[in-house]
Amino acid sequence: MDAGAGKRVVHPAIEPLSYLLGTWRGQGEGGFPTISSFAYGEELNFTHPGNKPVIAYSQKTWKLNSGEPMHAESGYWRPKPDGTIEVVIAQSTGLVEVQKGTYDAEKKVVKLQSEVVGNASKVKEISRVFSLVDEELSYVVEMATNLTSRQPHLKASLKKL
Repeated sequence: MDAGAGKRVVHPAIEPLSYLLGTWRGQGEGGFPTISSFAYGEELNFTHPGNKPVIAYSQKTWKLNSGEPMHAESGYWRPKPDGTIEVVIAQSTGLVEVQKGTYDAEKKVVKLQSEVVGNASKVKEISRVFSLVDEELSYVVEMATNLTSRQPHLKASLKKL
């Protein structure tokens, strides 16, 4: 029997973002000048192994009317004690992101800006802002391409399951 069974240990570096841990589900909407607007269902999952200063992240979306899968991505969030954070994300489309940013544990806001967007023919820049207000986790994703300046692409509101 595991001596630590049942007791969840959170690495000290993760503590300021421990409110994210768990599964979040809700709906979002997306659009961009080059595509039609759309709505989607979404589930985010934040997990923590306990012994490393990292949060594992996974996301999946689906069409609201049919339940057909749309997009998926996964990666790791690495918060630092100084309030900065590094995030790596691999998308199901083959695109990869290395993002850096900041978090505010009191305001429960995480702001990310792409340092690298790899394996993308059109996407040049991605920013993500996550905020928790009244038990609702919301985010806004902005994107720039080789044809457009940075502008809103996705936004969603999620509740913890």
